[in-house]
Amino acid sequence: MRLAWLAWLADQWGELGYSNGVLRGAVGTVAILLTAALVALALRRSRVAALAAAAVVAAAGIGWLSTH
Repeated sequence: MRLAWLAWLADQWGELGYSNGVLRGAVGTVAILLTAALVALALRRSRVAALAAAAVVAAAGIGWLSTH
């Protein structure tokens, strides 16, 4: 399943907003993941809330990045 997803991602790369280049896509993705980590760190008292909030931030950020 993972290999099929990676093959689909490679095939659709130009249509996903990462077409501005690998470096820009990588920088944006790393920035989103760091933001998600900061959200999880801020909510560290409640592990479930921290993981849920980090997942939402990462999914929303990567989703936004892939469509713009």
